[in-house]
Amino acid sequence: MTSSNTASNNTTSISMEHTTMNSTLTLTAQDKATLRTAAYGAVSLLTAAGAAGGKPHRIATDGSIALASVTGAVGHVLAEKPGAVKLDGKNVAAIADQVLPALTEAMSLLKRQDPAEADNFRSTVAVALQAATHRCEPTPTMADMTRKITSALDAA
Repeated sequence: MTSSNTASNNTTSISMEHTTMNSTLTLTAQDKATLRTAAYGAVSLLTAAGAAGGKPHRIATDGSIALASVTGAVGHVLAEKPGAVKLDGKNVAAIADQVLPALTEAMSLLKRQDPAEADNFRSTVAVALQAATHRCEPTPTMADMTRKITSALDAA
C-alpha cells in the first residue's frame, strides 16, 4: 500500500494491490469522514435500537471490534480515526438522519471508484451488525434498524 497526502486539496490517495488487479482510491478528508460516519454510525444506530434489550454496551463493543478488523482500503480508512466520528443527535431519529444518507453516499463514492471496495464496505457493515448481535436475540426494533441500514446501503 502506498499513501500520499496533498496539503493543497486535502486529498489522500490510497493504492491497494489486490491479487488479480491494482486498485486506487482517491478519497478526500470528507469522503473518509463519510465512510467512518457510515460504518460506526450503523453500529451506533443498532446499539440505540438494542437499548431495550439491556446490553447496548455489548452491542457497541462487538460491532466496533468487527469494524477494527476490516482489511483493504476501507480497513485503512476506518482505522485512521476510529474515535473521531461525531454523531450530532439527541435521539435516534436525528442520528439516523446523519447515518443513513452517509451509508448511501459511502456506497456511491466507492462504487464510482472501485466496485470491489464498495462490496468490501457493504460486507464490513453487514458483518459488524452480525457481530454486534451475536450474543443476544435481536429484538424487533433491532431487526427493523438492520433493515433500514441494509436499505440505505442498497440505495446507492
